[in-house]
Amino acid sequence: MAKARVGLYSATDSGLERTHRSCPKCGPGTFLAEHSNRRSCGRCGYSESKSSGSAGPSRGKPAAKSS
Repeated sequence: MAKARVGLYSATDSGLERTHRSCPKCGPGTFLAEHSNRRSCGRCGYSESKSSGSAGPSRGKPAAKSS
């Protein structure tokens, strides 16, 4: 069964426009879910904050500490 695409596109005079961003890791066709404070991909786990503008994976190894 296909998933609903309601709300992911808006109709304009020139055609369809996307209302949500695409995942930079998964590529076009995989949209980021809009939450109140972040955007996230349900496929790969990528997430980014809306307020600070910094992006990064929500999972992974912590950054190495400099001495």
